[in-house]
Amino acid sequence: MRRGSLLVGLGLVLAVPGSAQKSDALAPVFAPAQAKVRAALLIEDGRVTAKRYAPGYSDANRFISWSMAKSLTALLVGELVADGRLQLDAPAPIAEWRGDARRSITLRHLLHMSSGLRHIEVGTPVENSDTNQVLFVAGTKAMAARAISRPLAARPGAQFSYDSLTSIILAEIVTRTLTDSRDPRVRAQAYRTFAEERLFRPAGVTSAFLEFDGAGTQIGGSIIHMSLDDWGRMGRLLLDGRGADGSQVITPDWLAFLKTPAPTKPNYGGHVWLSPNGLTSMRGHLGQFVFVGQKDGRSVILVRLGKTQDDVLNPVQATLERIAGDLLS
Repeated sequence: MRRGSLLVGLGLVLAVPGSAQKSDALAPVFAPAQAKVRAALLIEDGRVTAKRYAPGYSDANRFISWSMAKSLTALLVGELVADGRLQLDAPAPIAEWRGDARRSITLRHLLHMSSGLRHIEVGTPVENSDTNQVLFVAGTKAMAARAISRPLAARPGAQFSYDSLTSIILAEIVTRTLTDSRDPRVRAQAYRTFAEERLFRPAGVTSAFLEFDGAGTQIGGSIIHMSLDDWGRMGRLLLDGRGADGSQVITPDWLAFLKTPAPTKPNYGGHVWLSPNGLTSMRGHLGQFVFVGQKDGRSVILVRLGKTQDDVLNPVQATLERIAGDLLS
């Protein structure tokens, strides 16, 4: 399809960027100092106003979530809460915790990253980090089992500790709620079907590829792949909970919980990040971002995907917050 033509997407008109105006909207995102951006998308008031790829990337690519997956996991938990199958402030339904002090850990604690479970997210050297060991070394066959087996290091709810294994526990809770099977294929299919029926299909997402460990648990803190446009569609769910046809997919109550600051971390909600200028975001390792916000009848969704090292990431985040915030001011 020619540049400047129109596609149908997000349940709305998706304009492929071609004009100077649209290109300029994302020019700051692609400035040299922004360090290896691969793709970006800007949606204003429900309409795509700018979209751009770095050389070598296109609509044909799926982009890894890294920790943006955490926010999708939280949306799935919310669907089970809405169904009455999970309760936010009840003890987390983990049988392995019933006989000790971990039985007081709730879904709220897990979603706020305040479970109290012992954890090292980034260690020295980095390969000794708990997360890296579980995801890439010794825990790949049963990630949730490793995550669940950790002892308490603090009272649940007492302190914030960013913990990717917490999100794997949440994905395991979703799976156990959906099926009693221990067959990895059955477990993975139950999760995949639920995500498709409750998130992806209503949102109009068609490219989502979920990865699972050897036990059939979705790697809910780190690894989901999706196209640029589909990351924009997930941003729409985080923005107002509405799907491609405008119907309510995520309940307003759950969105309000996700976007309310955690007691132990003012810029963190329920597996989403909160900016001082009122934006909410999914954030992932190496510079994956989906920022959303709405004010006075206006809305913005800004997606940025790339491979940016931590030591140069702060200016990238600041640029995105400024762009999205200015559009709402």
